[in-house]
Amino acid sequence: MTMTSNDNRPIGLQAIDREMARQNADAIASFEGNAERAKTIAASLKATGRLLLLGMGGSHAANRAVEPLYRALGVEAIAVTLSEQLGEPLSIDGRTVLITSQSGESAEVLRWFTETGGNKDTFGLTLEGTSFLARTAPCLIGAGGTELAFAATRSLTVSFALHLAILSALGEDSGPALDVLAAPATNDVAAALAVFENVATVVTSGRRLQGLAEALALGLTELSRYPCFSLEGGQLRHGPMEMLGPMVGVVLFRGNDATADLVTAMAVSAVETGAPIVMFDASGQPPVEGTTTLSFAPATGLAAIFSMLPVAQRFMIAFAEARVENAGTPVRSTKITRSE
Repeated sequence: MTMTSNDNRPIGLQAIDREMARQNADAIASFEGNAERAKTIAASLKATGRLLLLGMGGSHAANRAVEPLYRALGVEAIAVTLSEQLGEPLSIDGRTVLITSQSGESAEVLRWFTETGGNKDTFGLTLEGTSFLARTAPCLIGAGGTELAFAATRSLTVSFALHLAILSALGEDSGPALDVLAAPATNDVAAALAVFENVATVVTSGRRLQGLAEALALGLTELSRYPCFSLEGGQLRHGPMEMLGPMVGVVLFRGNDATADLVTAMAVSAVETGAPIVMFDASGQPPVEGTTTLSFAPATGLAAIFSMLPVAQRFMIAFAEARVENAGTPVRSTKITRSE
């Protein structure tokens, strides 16, 4: 596996580098700058007890990642793609609705408001303070403005920080997550890249960290153009393990939570198939024999996500750079999807 020199680094990846260089600082600023409006959203959630998280692409992956965190605080949270909500809608009556769109201009966002008008408890998360979404609903606005690079990196980190502001207003201790943002992990990804040198596809999986797994799969697909997808741990166990073997790379996410043993069991089973396994591990448990493990301080929730995310981002970028000449420059997609 070879990668380009810095002098020949694709311009798309240079753009991603610039986003990532400031993502943690922007995330901290986003958390601090949205405390008051986050209290308004928290008050809505306390009143309704129900949350509908809507988004597309990386925004939906972010919603999936925080879904269990709201549930742990007693909020009945469900994350649905905006496209599904437009076609087979859940009722928004009596629900707090939180729409995430880094650009605030996606086609589905515009159509959803045109067709429904939202409700009195509809809010948004966006990076663009002048966007359609920000003009239409009360929004938490991420610091740093619109993300310019193709694959979601900074926008994910900032979106998670905005959720941290809401969760903090609901009573969650934000200290561990902020500590991680202030001192990001720097794990070497070389060994993980080496074991994936000959894979033809990648499947990512987790349990409580499944949303993070889905975000990585999306980024891997967008940047490398390889088929990469995500299956929640139980879903991977129920049949799709038939695909595993030496040409299918498996990325697992394990946190310091009640689902860690299930991820461990999946790792053991996956190793037996001959598939190369990379484990992002903040569980505090010993590495699983036969896996390539990237270890982090024991953490759960957003602290675990903030620990693993920048390392996972570097992994996906390097994976793509070794396979695609113009990684980071889309050939079939656009940064803001304006058609359905």
